[in-house]
Amino acid sequence: MLQLSDEELLARYRAKRESDAGAKCLEELFGRYHARVATWCLRFTGDRESAADLAQDIFLRVYRNLESFRGDAKFSTWLFTVARNHCMNERKARAARVEQIADSVDYDLPDTGGVSIHSVLEQRELQSSMRSLVDETLDDTEKKVMVLHFSEEMTLDAITRLLGLTNASGARAHVVSAKRKLAVAVQRWQARNGGMR
Repeated sequence: MLQLSDEELLARYRAKRESDAGAKCLEELFGRYHARVATWCLRFTGDRESAADLAQDIFLRVYRNLESFRGDAKFSTWLFTVARNHCMNERKARAARVEQIADSVDYDLPDTGGVSIHSVLEQRELQSSMRSLVDETLDDTEKKVMVLHFSEEMTLDAITRLLGLTNASGARAHVVSAKRKLAVAVQRWQARNGGMR
């Protein structure tokens, strides 16, 4: 079975799905990619346990959707597309959970540690304005790159691969563009608001 291509293994699995031979074909096919998918998930999460869970979820999703694989691309391309999409969806779900937690915890006034509540509220308003400025100024790709690089601390090369960026400079070009746009937007915002910082 080692000499068979991925597509040949998949065809044998489909032909002998209900037999031990079919199960062995699928086991061989998934075995070829398990370590690579798990490593990819580890780079994505930074946590071995989460990476193992994600990899297991990805292979379960691939198994459930094998019938939808038409062979227009290589099996490995399809598998890693499923992996990327699943990881991105998981990241969005985590971000939504964090926002829900933040929203639910934010009801009480904070302990300001001797700082006036007015100063705290001004700081929150400034942060809200900055979030709005980012949303209005950057395109979706730039926002994703900035969050992955500066919040998730992913390398620019990993982001380039994760997002499938095809431009010559990859994620680096999006960081440069985003910083330039934000510098101009902040200058305009400061001018509108009387030079506030």
